[in-house]
Amino acid sequence: MRVVIALLLFACRLVCAQTAPSSNFLTTRDGIKINYEVTGQGKPVILIHGFSNNQENWKRAALYDSLLKNNFQVITLDLRGNGKSDKPHDPKSYANDAEARDVMQLADQLKLEEYFIVGYSRGAIIASRVLVLDKRVTKTVMGGMGLDFTNPQWPRRIMFYRALNNEDVPELKDFIKRVKETGLDQEALACQQKEQPSTSIEEFKKVKKPVLVICGDNDSDNGSALELSKVIPKSVYKTVPGNHCNTSRSDKFAE
Repeated sequence: MRVVIALLLFACRLVCAQTAPSSNFLTTRDGIKINYEVTGQGKPVILIHGFSNNQENWKRAALYDSLLKNNFQVITLDLRGNGKSDKPHDPKSYANDAEARDVMQLADQLKLEEYFIVGYSRGAIIASRVLVLDKRVTKTVMGGMGLDFTNPQWPRRIMFYRALNNEDVPELKDFIKRVKETGLDQEALACQQKEQPSTSIEEFKKVKKPVLVICGDNDSDNGSALELSKVIPKSVYKTVPGNHCNTSRSDKFAE
C-alpha cells in the first residue's frame, strides 16, 4: 500500500510540474526585462492584458482555464510598464511598436513557428500591431475595442495621457485616484498612453487572416466594434453580455 501511495504522489507531482505556470523573464533588445509565464501544452495562445492591468487579470478570467482544458498552451506576459516587468519612464521606450516587438521577441525565445493571439482593451491594440507585423500569427481575437483607435490622434488616448500627466481631467478623477491608491506606476502609464500605437484602416484592409472582433453588448467605450470588424476582410463580429470592465472575465466571452 505504501508503494502505491508513493507512486501516486510521484505521478501527481509530475502532472503538477507539467501544468503549473512557468514564470520567466525575457530581456528585450533594448534591455527591458519582461515577465512572462507559460502554462499547459498544445497550440500556443498569447494573451495580452489591458491598460493598467497585468497578466494576473487573465488568470481570473474564464478564458484562461478554458484554453487549458481545451489543450492549448497559454502564454501570458506583463507588458513593459506593468506587473513584474520593468517600468521605464522614458516615452521613447514605448515608441515604435516596442510592446508589440516584445511579444514577437517572446515568440522568438519560445521558438514558436506560429501562434494565436488574444488581446482585450488596450491589449487588443497591441495585438493588432503584432497581427500586422508578425507572419507567425495565424488567428487573432480583438476584445473590447472599436474603430476609434485607428485614429492616431484619438481623443480618448490623449485624455488619458493628460490625466496621467497630472492635468485636471474631471472625467478621469476616479481612475487617477485608483492609480494612486493601488500603487500603479503613473509615469509609466502616462508614457504608454503618449506612445500608444494605432493600426490604420489601410493596414487592416490588407489582413488576410481570421480575426474575431468581440465586445460586450453594453460596451462602446472605444467606439464601434462592429465598424472595426467591417474594415477587416476576414473578421467575425460577436457580442456577449457585459460591459467593458466585466466582459473579458465571463464564461460567454470564453466560449
